[in-house]
Amino acid sequence: MKISVSSYSYYQAIRDGRLTLEQTIDKAHEMGFEAIEFLDMPGATQAERLAFAGELKKRADALGMTINAYTIGANLYHDTAEANQAEVDRMKAQIDVAVALGCSVMRHDVCYSLTKQGNGRSFGLMLPTIADNARKITEYGAQCGIITCSENHGYIAQDSYRVEQLFNAVAHDNFGLLVDVGNFVCADEDNVSAVSRVAPYAVHVHAKDMYKSTEPKPGYGRTRGCNYFAGAAVGEGDCNVQKCIEIIKNTGYDGYFSIEFEGAEDCYAAIARGYDNLKRFLA
Repeated sequence: MKISVSSYSYYQAIRDGRLTLEQTIDKAHEMGFEAIEFLDMPGATQAERLAFAGELKKRADALGMTINAYTIGANLYHDTAEANQAEVDRMKAQIDVAVALGCSVMRHDVCYSLTKQGNGRSFGLMLPTIADNARKITEYGAQCGIITCSENHGYIAQDSYRVEQLFNAVAHDNFGLLVDVGNFVCADEDNVSAVSRVAPYAVHVHAKDMYKSTEPKPGYGRTRGCNYFAGAAVGEGDCNVQKCIEIIKNTGYDGYFSIEFEGAEDCYAAIARGYDNLKRFLA
């Protein structure tokens, strides 16, 4: 099995000045990773994003590293055809950035909030529009050799049954799911049962762990059901990552397991321990 790390895992070090975004490649290589995943490319223009992506690929190639995935934000539900088309066009431009990075998978979000009127009142009402837009994006991705996927992320499209509905509604061979084994906590869903539902649709996997609490604690975020969570090193939280990995492997999945750490402790130490645990789980 192949292991990578998300550049997001190093954002603590980027914020405090220990690393630049470019240097996350060097740090991941130093820590033993064979691949790294990147978030949205910085840059005010598409030309700047493409140029930066090209520089990252050169840096990775020089170290024998793979950039395995590109992870970006998106909102695929809007009230007007013009706004929906604008977001589809923006996503197609991001696929061009994924090509420049040399990766094979691009993940995009689908929505972040509900509205008080119209089809934005529920995920089910938004779903036909979201699926139509995702299908247009993945059709372009297929032309470019980029698999597209959406993640259980953003509170609205986070439950396993909702992302399964999305997968079924898009109904395209080039579209799958990024299964984040930890993110189901944010929708108050049992991680193991949720992963068992959606594992067959995985084209990319985030190995993430979370601490859970029914009471507020310093540094903890709030779930949709008013419980609490905080990031943990892989294998040290309450998500039973080992069982989730076993379930995913049992489907025949042969892609990357990408560590995503977002806890409060030092990211280098937490990533290193999580890497050791993940290797043990995969073995």
